[in-house]
Amino acid sequence: MRVLVKLGGSLLENLDARAAIAGQLAHLARDHQVVVVHGGGKQVTRFLEKEGVKSRFVNGLRVSDSAVIEAVVSIIAGRVNKGLVAALLAADVPALGISGIDGQLTRAEELNPELGFVGRPVSTNGTLLEILQNAGYVPVVACIAADNEGTIFNVNADEMAVSCAAAYHAHRLIFLTDVPGVKNGDGQIIPNLAFPAAAGLIRSGVAQGGMRAKLEAAIAAIKLGIPQIYIAPGSEVNICGRLLAGEPLGTRISS
Repeated sequence: MRVLVKLGGSLLENLDARAAIAGQLAHLARDHQVVVVHGGGKQVTRFLEKEGVKSRFVNGLRVSDSAVIEAVVSIIAGRVNKGLVAALLAADVPALGISGIDGQLTRAEELNPELGFVGRPVSTNGTLLEILQNAGYVPVVACIAADNEGTIFNVNADEMAVSCAAAYHAHRLIFLTDVPGVKNGDGQIIPNLAFPAAAGLIRSGVAQGGMRAKLEAAIAAIKLGIPQIYIAPGSEVNICGRLLAGEPLGTRISS
């Protein structure tokens, strides 16, 4: 089975956290073909704060001028990506770190001029992911991309994960995050969520902020043909294996 796992930056904060998630991915990679996509927004924010740059967000997206995009490339495609790859190698996973720029894995275009260098994925080369896997590697993708003119963009990691999953023809898309799952209006976790109900949570305003972004990404993934998407807590032991085995953890979203 082809599985794409998207990791939030909060799961990659330190050496212990990276080692824990690497162990989970090692277990998953023994039985399935795995691609990993990761973010690193919190790490970027901390770096910018140390440099005296205040982060500004519009609808959850970081406004990215030239100074910010330099930090995004350095931290997400550099420090975070290589830290995760090193942790995976230590867990005996043959990981290979890339970004959407490398080999023009993902082509992006400007999302909104007011946001600066923020892009949206236009297309992803799933063949490149297959080539790497056929050579024995687990691709670890950082969420930056470029357009045909070479302009580099900061790309939302959830959107990058959907683009990669669709191009790779993933059978499952797993969003591992720092929350236990999707909650209803009463604050209870919803174990199973159909496509129309997910859209309803967005319309009603129950899903906001980061969870709204993940539900929008899940809806986009379903429209692109991915049959099942999970939003689940990355801190749970062997979370990916347990999800694929049918254990009711987090939230499963389907058409």
